[in-house]
Amino acid sequence: MNPRWQIDDEVRIVRNARDDGTFPGADRGDLLVRRGSVGIVRDIGAFLQDQIIYSVHFYAENRMVGCREEELIGSAETWAPSRFEFRDKVQSRASLKVNNEILVRAGDAGEIIKVVYDHSDDGGDNKTGKVAYHVHFDTLPGRVLLIPETMLTADLKEIEP
Repeated sequence: MNPRWQIDDEVRIVRNARDDGTFPGADRGDLLVRRGSVGIVRDIGAFLQDQIIYSVHFYAENRMVGCREEELIGSAETWAPSRFEFRDKVQSRASLKVNNEILVRAGDAGEIIKVVYDHSDDGGDNKTGKVAYHVHFDTLPGRVLLIPETMLTADLKEIEP
């Protein structure tokens, strides 16, 4: 396990950090650091001998929070704030088809399973800054679709007829 960042590197957290029950003075589930916040790596450790954990001091919050490597990117890296997060309830803005078969209708409800940053519409590896989501729609049991952010809403008024 080689750490991606070193002490004094500036990083950005890409997910909201919530208390898992280990942060002093906070209740489980309390928001500790909002996604997009920037901080400095102050210590590097391991959890269960297979995960690198970075102690990051976030300036604005004046908090030291332990973060897993996949929760961080370099502060200078392309980052697009996502509108939704894991477990958010969403709706499709329009009908979604695959091979002319409608899988999801406008207004169908779903849940965000994963946020996919730097999603490339062409399937390539280029960093685009676009955000997409793995979404499980209630009307499509057992299937997860990769949906661009522009096709989802949390507000019924935004759904196309």
